[in-house]
Amino acid sequence: MDIMLHVTSREAVAVAIPLMRALHRGGADWACFVTNDGAELLRDAGFVAALQGAGRAVVCEHSWEAAGGKAEDCPIERGSQTINSAMMAEADRVVSL
Repeated sequence: MDIMLHVTSREAVAVAIPLMRALHRGGADWACFVTNDGAELLRDAGFVAALQGAGRAVVCEHSWEAAGGKAEDCPIERGSQTINSAMMAEADRVVSL
């Protein structure tokens, strides 16, 4: 994968959405892992829509639950920090937001 976005904060939304859209338009092979209070962004329809261009989009299952989310309501794959590490290992570049 060309780029992995590591979204760790709800404040990242202003940068994350336009960046994800640009990566998709540019044909980049990219993925996203969402953790910490960034999991709250999965309630933002614009953020979730922008994730549709990702080759893979995963949220830390513990962060999702801490944000009050239920497993059946999660709009993307839920996973562990082990998946986060594996995704980072596959990426040429990591952008942490």
